[in-house]
Amino acid sequence: MALAHPLVTEKAMVLLENSNQLSFIVRKEATKESIKAALEKNFGKKVASINTMMTSKGTKKAIITFEENNAAEEILSQLGIV
Repeated sequence: MALAHPLVTEKAMVLLENSNQLSFIVRKEATKESIKAALEKNFGKKVASINTMMTSKGTKKAIITFEENNAAEEILSQLGIV
């Protein structure tokens, strides 16, 4: 699976509330297409866009924007985080 775990920081919570975005730590070899497929399959929410970056710790982070309003909050509540 491309997704490792959600990233829950203050900045990630601001993105969640203001922009309907989630931050996930993903596998280094994960592509945007594999991340999108994993999210849509596991959570049933349409992904609008994905931005990926390497962190200073050497991990890969993906910021996912969803088409549906409040989709990000629903996913975190399904995971038991919010």
